[in-house]
Amino acid sequence: MITLRRAKEEDLEIIRDIAAATWPSTYLDIIGQAQIDYMLDKMYNRGELLKQLMEGHIFLIAEDAEKQYGFAGYSIIGHDERIYKLHKLYVLPSAHGKGVGKILINEVFNQVKDAGGSALQLNVNKHNNAKDFYLKGGFTIKESVKIDIGEGYFMDDYVMEYKF
Repeated sequence: MITLRRAKEEDLEIIRDIAAATWPSTYLDIIGQAQIDYMLDKMYNRGELLKQLMEGHIFLIAEDAEKQYGFAGYSIIGHDERIYKLHKLYVLPSAHGKGVGKILINEVFNQVKDAGGSALQLNVNKHNNAKDFYLKGGFTIKESVKIDIGEGYFMDDYVMEYKF
């Protein structure tokens, strides 16, 4: 049975491991290995994850008695409008199709709604199949963005939104 728990500082390595195991199968054909390595190093180094945790990001880990299967990370980004952002949601390829992503997103929905959130936004690569997962879950495409992340790399994303 999959359960969720809120991650603590000692869980940051689990988050990094899941991201490292998930990104190649998700992004290799879209952005290539060099950009994967760059982004993992930039966005998932221990210092960056710790900074996010200290700034109030909430990370949820999906697991059973034996292992961890995925995680989600979100935070508030628009205090006045009570808008939250889902920064990360990754599930190990071996656990795809088992409902782990749905369990994670539903819990994020519940927590954001309980906190008085008006909307949940996320960025998804335009060529990532996860876009369909989010559309099925009630998200709509709000806009298209191209974000310069340094070293000549860009994120070519849709900003998607779910309104409560």
